[in-house]
Amino acid sequence: MVGIVERLVPDELWALFQRVVPEAPSRPQGGGRRRYGDREVLAAIVFVATSGCTWQQLPSASFGPSGATAHRRFSEWSKARVWARLHRLVLDELGARGELDWSRCAIDSVNMRALKRGNLTGPNPVDRGKYGSKIHLITERTGLPISVGISGANLHDSQALIPLVKGIPPIRSRRGRRRRKPAKLHADKGYDYAHLRRWLRERGITHRIARKGVEPSQRLGRHRWTVERTMAWLAGFRRLHRRYEHKADHFLAFTSITCTLICYRRLAK
Repeated sequence: MVGIVERLVPDELWALFQRVVPEAPSRPQGGGRRRYGDREVLAAIVFVATSGCTWQQLPSASFGPSGATAHRRFSEWSKARVWARLHRLVLDELGARGELDWSRCAIDSVNMRALKRGNLTGPNPVDRGKYGSKIHLITERTGLPISVGISGANLHDSQALIPLVKGIPPIRSRRGRRRRKPAKLHADKGYDYAHLRRWLRERGITHRIARKGVEPSQRLGRHRWTVERTMAWLAGFRRLHRRYEHKADHFLAFTSITCTLICYRRLAK
């Protein structure tokens, strides 16, 4: 019977994680408490991301490490950018297998209310000024997230396009060089600005941005629905229903973890 740790962290995902996790600090003087295994701690973190429970509610009897231990290791790994590296590694594996379609990518964002006024939060203009954050995504044609970022809820979507495109990592391809540029980028009217169109053209990216007062919102829907479906996939991870984290890098870490798990599902098929 497969235990909860193996179910949450399958062997293939664990093998990838071992390539990015930093080595455990040594204790030459001896003593101290026993350090729980990284796989058990990773399973506990994945459980928090999927179930939405707090660190204090983590059932340590199922995993071994307590919520405090898992949170401390989560903070250490977030500071070491383990989650972004793991996401890129999973994308590399997908790219090497030819599972990424760069022909039509899409960009969009989703708002969520923040329970604490931490870094990168702001008054949401569509939620009665309640403080919140945004998750910005670029997905490839089938909806797999290839670039992710966060901001305050008051940041206009258009301001995230350039840093998000620049944030696409060089990803392996089945043949030839690594790739980090989509052939086409689809976006809604929130990105309808001449300087963004010009910037994309200069980099050889064909823009498909709905024009205000010219094109109906539904015209590009047959291509943009994939990124909207990806937003629905993110909502399946209950930790992202609200922003609970005061620190922006912790909120970004949970966002990266969910994007990694979404990509890994395709890898595990």
